Amino acid sequence: MWRPLGATRGAAPLLCLSGEFWHTCAGYALPDPHFSPMEIRDTKPVLRAGATRKAEARRAVDAAEAAAPEPVDILNLAGVAETELSPKLRQAIMGLMGEVDSLRRQLGEAQQRIDYLERLADEDPLMPIANRRAFVRELTRMMSFAQRYGSPASIVYIDVNNLGQINDDHAHAAGDAALLQVARVLLDHVRNTDVVGRLGGDELGVLLVQTDQALAEQKAAQLAAAVAEKPLLWQGKEIPLSVSYGVYSFTGGENAGDALDAADRAMYQAKRQRGAAPG
Repeated sequence: MWRPLGATRGAAPLLCLSGEFWHTCAGYALPDPHFSPMEIRDTKPVLRAGATRKAEARRAVDAAEAAAPEPVDILNLAGVAETELSPKLRQAIMGLMGEVDSLRRQLGEAQQRIDYLERLADEDPLMPIANRRAFVRELTRMMSFAQRYGSPASIVYIDVNNLGQINDDHAHAAGDAALLQVARVLLDHVRNTDVVGRLGGDELGVLLVQTDQALAEQKAAQLAAAVAEKPLLWQGKEIPLSVSYGVYSFTGGENAGDALDAADRAMYQAKRQRGAAPG
């Protein structure tokens, strides 16, 4: 899943994500003349060495433990001397404090369940990518961003070729495995600021941030090649995989439905030109 990019100065804000899904942030990036944002090898952020991060975390924990205050008697803190309380009153107060602790735990568990349900509402049930509802929502946000800052963005509309034949020859479990493998290849070859989603059936989509038509066409070709280079291993057999794609770039003047329709039409036109059999 996406995570925020570090902010630098110089160009239009980037779309960033935190947690499991996405929102917009005001990060900035300087264009590097030696950097191609659409190269597959350049799509992963550079992280510090694991040992360094672990050492920093350990030092932070040690500092926090050293600075932790001694336990405080709640009754004394409230200005109530223990000698002024009868045993029954003290028992009642301690019972209430136990209930407060229990409610805090329940609140934390409820928040975890809410986070889980929100993730389920946005995630495809088969693949670890956005479902159509979440994809369209992010497309709408990206279009507003593009219109505000004049920064182009693109949709790559992807259709998995011959999925029906895979289902017929190897059962639907193999078709599901093929979809899952294609989704994982897409996730492995896009930037953290891009969005991968399932649009329905054997159709997937990729939102490319700050990407014009030419770069999006280049990136889509790279994604298709990456899928084709990795056949599905199914019950000891290799099943070749391929995709057809269409690209549509926008600057925010359209609505999400029109942009998706345009990318879909581009995909079917390319599919006919390449002579790919329908999925």
